Amino acid sequence: MFARPRRIEPAPGQESVWDYPRPPHLEPVDAVLRVVFAGETVAQTDKGYRVLETSHPPVYYIPPVDVRRQYLVPAPGRSFCEFKGAARYWSLEVDDRRADNAAWSYPDPVPRFAAIKDHLAFYASRVDECWVGDLQVQPQEGDFYGGWITDRVVGPFKGAPGTMGW
Repeated sequence: MFARPRRIEPAPGQESVWDYPRPPHLEPVDAVLRVVFAGETVAQTDKGYRVLETSHPPVYYIPPVDVRRQYLVPAPGRSFCEFKGAARYWSLEVDDRRADNAAWSYPDPVPRFAAIKDHLAFYASRVDECWVGDLQVQPQEGDFYGGWITDRVVGPFKGAPGTMGW
């Protein structure tokens, strides 16, 4: 049996992932989201969304119109989220650099998440930089959930080894 970890108390201006809902909640983002790989801004938007789910850092979704799709390559494999539906994966290729399975999208999400149809979420650990406004993102440990950690969110965060049973 796994014990639930102790919630870190957020400071003013911070959020605790332990206050996020389950099932997850989708909301628009006011900040500019930016993804950089191999010296290129491969995605940038001021029309993004974030998904908030208990114990997970937010996952950010960028509209396909704001992604430089010439750098995307369909990747093999699929996965299924009980809340959003079936996901497909994308690799990035810029010049001589490649990041396998760097992003994912939902081509046919469940109705509750219809707003993020075909939007792309990027793994911060598989690109060079991700930004939420002027805050540089730290990748979520473990890569399973793909959350983006900034100093505005506190954990502990699910995803690292030993946390799957939370």
